[in-house]
Amino acid sequence: MTTAPLGSDLILERMMSLHPKIIDLTLDRVWRLLDALGNPQDRLPPVIHIAGTNGKGSTLAMIRAGIEGAGLRAHAYTSPHLARFHERIYLAGELISEPALTALLDECYAANGDAPITYFEITTCAALLAMSRVEADFTLLEVGLGGRLDATNVVAKPVLCVITPVSMDHEQFLGDTLAKIAGEKAGILKRGVPCVVSPQADAAMEVIEARAQAVGAPLMAHGQHWHVTTERGRLIFQDENGLRDLPLPNLPGAHQFENAGAALMALRHLALNETSLDAAVTRANWPARMQRLHEGPVVTAAPDAEIWLDGGHNAAAGAALAQHLASLPARPTHLVCGMLNTKDIAGYLRPLARQAQSLTALSIPGEANTLPAATTAQAAQDAGLPASTAETAMDAVRAIAAQEPRARILICGSLYLAGHILRENG
Repeated sequence: MTTAPLGSDLILERMMSLHPKIIDLTLDRVWRLLDALGNPQDRLPPVIHIAGTNGKGSTLAMIRAGIEGAGLRAHAYTSPHLARFHERIYLAGELISEPALTALLDECYAANGDAPITYFEITTCAALLAMSRVEADFTLLEVGLGGRLDATNVVAKPVLCVITPVSMDHEQFLGDTLAKIAGEKAGILKRGVPCVVSPQADAAMEVIEARAQAVGAPLMAHGQHWHVTTERGRLIFQDENGLRDLPLPNLPGAHQFENAGAALMALRHLALNETSLDAAVTRANWPARMQRLHEGPVVTAAPDAEIWLDGGHNAAAGAALAQHLASLPARPTHLVCGMLNTKDIAGYLRPLARQAQSLTALSIPGEANTLPAATTAQAAQDAGLPASTAETAMDAVRAIAAQEPRARILICGSLYLAGHILRENG
């Protein structure tokens, strides 16, 4: 049975045709539409703007959990979505409703007319408009791509910026060196606006520090102004205000310790109460980041297996994922993987090959830029990982379970694949 498309789906489909390119980094079209909408970016609750290559979403989720744990309300704008577009826009802690989203998109579509604008640009304008009309205490904006020319980079004076770890990704848009990419991320820095900086490679940190000095943006950098570590199964955070002993983050993976540190530093800077710090590490929710699936058709297909889902898709994400797999109790691990053709598949698979027994490659359904399953399988074999292909994720899961019923099965390689799995799994 096919589900009828929602009204918002139909408008979003029309928006896809407003510009021939999916990505075209410039702010001119955004400024034009925002002006037509009455400049909603100037009427937002205090903005926390988050850029970086890895950990943006997780860090945002922890900051949001901390704000809500303090009894306050936060808007949040993130991308991409997994199952439904609505996931991108939270208004005062609540997912935007279908009627509200449909009316909003219609309004922005009408205001834009036939002028060229990318899908991300017009939907970002829609999110800013929605958030300007609902009362909240804070607004959390996640950069879509880069930072300097990203459609979210339109707020003149955020209350705080955050730059999570910068690594190689989207080189065709942001530059072919870590320094160039860091320069684009550092483009969110504003004069006089403090910025929390997560652990960075030296080449990235040098660029961020130079940009901060040029615009007069105070930095709160990991290793200088704040520290985070683990001790006896607890997270230890320290800044100039003292030390906090906290539970480990509920989001799995050692890489989440540093994301938690950045979130905690942000909450400390906002002078929220101590309850916010505990909430940040214990109540955050961020799907498809090493998410364990406990029910649904995919789980039913392999009832004795562990089924995990992760949307990381670059070399740094592959390394973090491999580190987490190595920390889990020993269990035969098999990957089900689909990736986009814009990603460094060799860099992603190299660390994972040491933690898995096999890889089953998929072409991501409905994605024009998917790597063919055969290409992904060959890359896995080149990395030393036995590989095969399957038509669907369900076929792959069933085949693995037939050979190894108690396997650990990790579906990975792309947020687009993760979103497809979440939709299919109900």
